[in-house]
Amino acid sequence: MSETVAGAGAGAATTGAPGGSGASAEDSGRAFGARLMTPLLLGSLLNPLNSTMIATALVAIGQDFHVGAAGTAWLVSAMYLSSAVGQPSLGRLADRIGPRRVFAAGALTVCAAGLIGALASTFTLLIVSRVVLGIGTAAAYPAAMALLRAESQRVNRPTPRYVLGRLSLAALGSAAVGPALGGLLAATAGWRAVFAVNLPLALLALFGALAWLPADRKDRGPAKGAPAGGLDPVGMLLFAAVLTCTMFFLLDLAHPQWPLPAAAAGLAGVLVWWQLRRPEPFLDLRMFARNGPLVRTYLRHGLAYLVIYCVLYGFSQWLEEGHGFSSFQAGLIMLPMSAAAACCSLAGARTKGIRAPLTVAAGCLAVGSAVFLLLQGSSPLCALLCAGVLFGIPQGLTSTGNQAAVYAQAPADGVGAAAGLQRTAQYLGAITAAGLIGLLYGAHASDAGLHGIAVTGVVLGLLLLALTLADRSLRPGSTPTGATRTGG
Repeated sequence: MSETVAGAGAGAATTGAPGGSGASAEDSGRAFGARLMTPLLLGSLLNPLNSTMIATALVAIGQDFHVGAAGTAWLVSAMYLSSAVGQPSLGRLADRIGPRRVFAAGALTVCAAGLIGALASTFTLLIVSRVVLGIGTAAAYPAAMALLRAESQRVNRPTPRYVLGRLSLAALGSAAVGPALGGLLAATAGWRAVFAVNLPLALLALFGALAWLPADRKDRGPAKGAPAGGLDPVGMLLFAAVLTCTMFFLLDLAHPQWPLPAAAAGLAGVLVWWQLRRPEPFLDLRMFARNGPLVRTYLRHGLAYLVIYCVLYGFSQWLEEGHGFSSFQAGLIMLPMSAAAACCSLAGARTKGIRAPLTVAAGCLAVGSAVFLLLQGSSPLCALLCAGVLFGIPQGLTSTGNQAAVYAQAPADGVGAAAGLQRTAQYLGAITAAGLIGLLYGAHASDAGLHGIAVTGVVLGLLLLALTLADRSLRPGSTPTGATRTGG
């Protein structure tokens, strides 16, 4: 079976709805409307919201359970790890059994996680809650991408670029308000409210999904002759083991544990051997070998977010320790960055191409990093705000641009898993950024450490610029190789 794509910039226009010549004009007009998008946006904001909302509750949690900063950091890394593994796993499940089922199951899992956290009597239960929360919130984004592809096929029209942009805006906006919301809840109702707030949000997403999302096709399921379910649990476990070893190594680059990357390399070899033997592998390595554009998109996305997270975490820490601002003042200084990211996400969603916004994003990462080389502990507030705004631009453009690229380049029957792997690349960038910040800052955020982060950003920004300009698959009118095939 084959599927033509109108080009990377068109957002993967498909040739027709399955089993017919297309949907009616009425169906096409109602596609991608408020009823479809409301639950998808609600579900998609839960993961980034919980990733940042916990930040302003860590001190209170540590005091209640008599746990130090190193211990409370597990609440952050536990969710990153479970999300990094859960995104592609649940994306594959959405491709196999249907995105609506996976979306609804994810919402129910978030409810359970919120309840466990709100009632937790031990710190271990809190960590369990964050792991379950990472798995539950990981379902929404890949399921949403798979559902949009299915809707596009149903109505015989491409998914509008602005629709994909709304998913990016939901993630960026919720991540931006997360610390403020977490602080407000912790201050007024206690830190348990940071977990309990997931109950009403997830229930709203669940009821919206059951009421408004289109039913999954009855023909979904494993191919004839494939193993039951075709989900490859061994492949998933090996993938999780590789990520776990990699992330634990990246989390503490200041004190590298060299056996961890060696173990990751060994497990990766076993994973490759296993995947090549499977008729329906968890990671379709043969598809990746054919689909260079998709692999390059993952590389660009991970590198871009490595720089972005270095600034998000490193700049805010420097504002407090290197410049003397309070945490509240530092948050206010970071707000223009978030506003610029949101505006650029909307602008990127309205562009027709992919290469141009990604080129601008890479250039802004390099230029913005160079500006950070000029900052000192005595720099005026105006310079700090301008530097932040300059970094908000690539956040919005990178998110929408690479999301549209994945949607266009992924196989038609694997967009959920492909979208999940995009988020995994983003989480690897975040974990690497945390390790680099610890390595460059040491015990205290200093001007020298900030300048080290800036040099890293300049180098990676120029590398991203070169990779983007050299990628012919991003040129207007090109057809992503991976999106033209759905089978061997």
